[in-house]
Amino acid sequence: MGDIYKEQIIKRKPTTKTTLYRAGLILAVALVFIAGTAFLGGWGTTLALIAGFGAYFAMGFLYVEYEYTFTSGELDIDIIYNKSRRKRLFSGQVKDFEIMAHAEDKIHAGDFSNTQETLDCSSGEVSDDTYAFLTNYNGKRLKIIIEPNEMMFKAIASSLTPRKLFKKV
Repeated sequence: MGDIYKEQIIKRKPTTKTTLYRAGLILAVALVFIAGTAFLGGWGTTLALIAGFGAYFAMGFLYVEYEYTFTSGELDIDIIYNKSRRKRLFSGQVKDFEIMAHAEDKIHAGDFSNTQETLDCSSGEVSDDTYAFLTNYNGKRLKIIIEPNEMMFKAIASSLTPRKLFKKV
């Protein structure tokens, strides 16, 4: 049997909170520039440039993508900031998932509410393709929300037993 390898990128949709955060950063830099030049002269411009660089760096953390990589029964989820910085959020065997169901599945809501932590690795909007799974990872019981496309879903489903997978009908 050959290895199965699937990869998918999901872009996080901007929320009102992230838009307000961006606007706040821009406003803060403008205020630092105005106040700095009024009270510190040339040093105010330097201070504003430093604040601008810091705001630019902070805004990079607001552009988020998630990468799902499925390799022969193992699912890896990475978060990518500003298309340049990457961090591993999850890596585990699919066969170890306790349950996988649609994120709004009312039948399994009790199972999903009994977790220590929830990781939302989806676009942020619940759709027909938004699923959640329960697993133990690094000593915690996690609920992880993902948004697999059809190929990724089939790859994950091939490693799960039918009694653990509940596809939305």
